[in-house]
Formats: sequence, structure tokens, C-alpha cells
Amino acid sequence: MSLVEESPLAPAIPVSGTRKRLDHIDAMRPVKQFGVVSTHTLIFFAAAGTGITVGAALQLLHVTREAFLFISACMIAYSFRGVQQMDLRSFWRFASVGVPYLCWTLIYFFVTLHGTRGSLPWRLDHLAYLVGTGYYQLYFLVVLLEFYAVFPLLLILLRRTVGHHGLVLAASAALQLLIVSLMHWGVFPHWMRGFWATREVTSYQFYLIAGMVVAFHLDEVHRWLCSHVVLVLGATLASAAVAEAWYYLAVYHVVSWFGSSSDPFQPIVIPWNIGAIASIYLLGVWLVSRRRSERTRALTKSGSDDSYGVYLAQLLFITALGWCGWRHLNAYVPWPIVCLITVVIVFFACVALTELLARTALAKPLTGRSRVARTPRQVSPPQEPAPGAQDLEAERAMIPSGRP
Repeated sequence: MSLVEESPLAPAIPVSGTRKRLDHIDAMRPVKQFGVVSTHTLIFFAAAGTGITVGAALQLLHVTREAFLFISACMIAYSFRGVQQMDLRSFWRFASVGVPYLCWTLIYFFVTLHGTRGSLPWRLDHLAYLVGTGYYQLYFLVVLLEFYAVFPLLLILLRRTVGHHGLVLAASAALQLLIVSLMHWGVFPHWMRGFWATREVTSYQFYLIAGMVVAFHLDEVHRWLCSHVVLVLGATLASAAVAEAWYYLAVYHVVSWFGSSSDPFQPIVIPWNIGAIASIYLLGVWLVSRRRSERTRALTKSGSDDSYGVYLAQLLFITALGWCGWRHLNAYVPWPIVCLITVVIVFFACVALTELLARTALAKPLTGRSRVARTPRQVSPPQEPAPGAQDLEAERAMIPSGRP
């Protein structure tokens, strides 16, 4: 089975905006954000006593981190792959990454302020800590800013190794396996494992380099993926099964040397991460195909535009639901249904908020996107009076009104 679609680089597919964008890769963003919202919903609202089941789901859902960084690396490399002289002012996207990061860090600081105690200096120190490490899901942007700092060097590397990108990717994959293995089995010091590892660009170097390599060979990668759909999906499902088997064997200590089952950087999930990203790519191709209905493509475009806002604002609504005692619904409704409903509510609430903010002066700092211009109302030109209409009005004016 193959997915016969036009090349993403074909002239028939227009590129819009000041930066190069590809519709099918943009379509990956809302799919990935749905997974991010699902991850945090499970963490916040899964019923007590479901830790093992939830952990198994989270092991697969954590791929959203790697997908986020892969997509970002791919698109920025695609934008600059043909640029010989890089203008650092146009490259450094502080307005779309740094400013929203700082704004939402401040918002979450004040939203959660009531739950903390301490003096003013302690609170300010806590705010500085959040800025440096990233509040909850915002650490993705910390890693992204670190990647931006080294991107020019990586771009030079790929330009000087043209014809050998396969070797570069293989070396990066081997390094990734080594890094996460040393993390998983506790060889690295504590500041290179667990919480701190999630904030370090080295923990994701393979997915960032892979995104850049794919950008350099996007046409060939696209053709191969679309002509090997069954193979890609089959390998992805098989890798998921292997990762889940590893997880349960580790949970029940069937194989003691498997290590911790709660480690966010399990070496066994690397094949799953690769397969899941490839599968999401194929889903993006399917969603924007000209064979889809206008409505489907319009919804996909809207989801792509709002995906960054969903990422930034999701914890705002999840926290609010927590304050309302949302988790108590588990006593009346099966927890998987509660979580599914929650994901839908949070996702579309974030979409609504993003659409609202995008029409205000706060669009750039709070959504990372340009302000949506209001469509001017169409004013109908004055119509010429119908023949005889002026004579009729004149006759009406001569009729007595009955008033003095």
C-alpha cells in the first residue's frame, strides 16, 4: 500500500508567509498537541490506583516532546537550507519563542501564586527559577532556545557533509542511544538525568539533527514514506508493543536489569519515537491532501494556526478544572472517559482562547502568531433608483399628513 500524493516541494503547493511553510508538516502540529494535552490530562485526572496503566500510556505519549523538536528543527532548517548568508536577526526567533515563554511563565506564576507560601524575596527567587527551568510544559521552549543557539553550527556541519548525511544521522542515533542508556542506568550524574535532562538539548540531539537532515532531503523522504505506508505503520505498531512489553517487565521486576519503568528517557522507545513521528507525518500528508474535503482542510489549517496557543495555554484550563474538583468525576464516570472528555474540553478551550487573543494586540506575545486582521465589512454601493421612483416619492410628499 502506498499513499500517492504530490511532492511537498512541488510548485502546485504554494508557500505562504515570510518564512517557508509546508502545509503537511504544519498539519502535524495539532496532532502532536492533542498528544501533549492527553499526557497532562492523564497526569492530573487519572483515577487513583491506575498508575501502572497510566505509566504505560505515558511511555508512548512522551513522543510528543521529540515530535515537537523534530518539527521545529525540520522547518527552520528547511527555511535556511538554501540561504548562503545567514542574517542572525531574522534567524533568532525571540519574538515567537522567547516573548511568549516569558509572558506565559509570568501568567502561570501568578495563577499558582495562591498555592505557595513565602516572603517576597522567596517568591521572586521562585519566579527566577521558573524562568530558568521552564514552568511545567514550557520547558520545551527552553530546549528550543538552546537549539537555536547551536543551529548555525549544525547548519554548517550539514552543509560540509553533503553526501554523507546518512553517516551523520547514524552517528547521531548511536550517540542518542548511548546518552539515554547512561541516563537510564544511572551512570550520568544527577544533573544529567531526570528533571534536568528534560531541559538539556543534548537529550534530544538525534531528533533535532534528524529534523534538519529530513529538511535537506525532504522530497526523497516524502516519496519513500508515502510509498511504504504499510511498512511504516507496521513497524510503528511493533515498536510500540516492544516498548510496552519492556515497561511491564520492568514494572513487575521480571527482568531486574531493565531499570526504572518511570524513566522519561527509556532507550527502548527510540524506535517507537521514530515510527510515531513518521506516522504523524503521513497523517499530515493525508489531512492536507486535495482529496480531502474543503472542511477537513480548513479545520486542519485552523488547528495548525492555533496549535502553539494550545501548547502555551493548556495548563491554564487543566489547572482551572482541577480547582473545580474535576477529578471527583471519576467516582461517577469511568476515568478513561473523564480523561477523553477533558482532553476535548481543554483542546478546544485553548483553540477558542487563541483565536480570541490572535485578534488583539496581545497576539504575538501570547500566541506567537501575527495579529489576525479584521476583515472589513463589504459596503454595498448606493443603488440607482428604479425608473419612476423619484416621481413616486415626489407624489407621496404632496399627500397631506393629517398633522397641523
